[in-house]
Amino acid sequence: MLALTETVSVFGGIGGLLLYVAFFGIIFYLMLYRPQKKQQQKTKAMLDQLEVGDSVLTTSGFYGVVIDITDDTVIVEFGNNKNCRIPMQKAAITQLEKPGV
Repeated sequence: MLALTETVSVFGGIGGLLLYVAFFGIIFYLMLYRPQKKQQQKTKAMLDQLEVGDSVLTTSGFYGVVIDITDDTVIVEFGNNKNCRIPMQKAAITQLEKPGV
């Protein structure tokens, strides 16, 4: 009779441990993974709306105007002179402002 109660308490301990692991897994998902996925989707949607003539802010803090777009890169014109055109990855764009908005 004593051996049976010891076996039940061991399984209760494992069940409690699994419950804690599941609880912290859900907390991890809700606090870290899900918001990051939402931000990635928002950034992807912004980059999909990118058009020639849009004003952008880069990750380095420069404001410029998009003058050409390819699959992964954009050419951005910085400043008032037309000689400062720099190709960069689309991922380097952090903000987008449509002209006339």
